[in-house]
Amino acid sequence: MEADRVEPVIALLVQAETAHGAFEATELNGAYDEEWPRWYAAYAIEHGIGAVLVREVTTDQLAQLLARSYVEYERTQPKPREPWAAHAARRITAEP
Repeated sequence: MEADRVEPVIALLVQAETAHGAFEATELNGAYDEEWPRWYAAYAIEHGIGAVLVREVTTDQLAQLLARSYVEYERTQPKPREPWAAHAARRITAEP
């Protein structure tokens, strides 16, 4: 069931966010990573998002979905009360 997959995907995206923050701080010396969606996607795939989704997903597909969901989230008015990870997780789990 799709709803059963949302929470694990949220958790995975939050883990990716934490790991990416450390990556930006150490590897990029605090610089903003323009390629963050690809980094998050690679992290999520490496950490088992395919098993959670019960489908194969590529880094490119997931990166595009993450980037689109971020733009949607930022453009939503009024601002969503849910965190971005929850918004993105619902979008990811809804994909066929």
